[in-house]
Amino acid sequence: MPLSMAVTGETTYIKRITGKDEIRRHLERLGFVAGVPVTVISELNGNMILSIKNSRIALDKSMANRIMV
Repeated sequence: MPLSMAVTGETTYIKRITGKDEIRRHLERLGFVAGVPVTVISELNGNMILSIKNSRIALDKSMANRIMV
């Protein structure tokens, strides 16, 4: 399922990143790599604040849809 469907407070593990190569590389540089746990801190109108690798990152819904958990 895409990360955008994860529930607030839920920790899931990244399975794969979809999309164009440049988008996948950008997300990988932010720490979104297969096997890494990611926690949804909050969600508002599809925009998400995530906790990954001891950092907080904000993503919009279109980017969160590219991350499969």
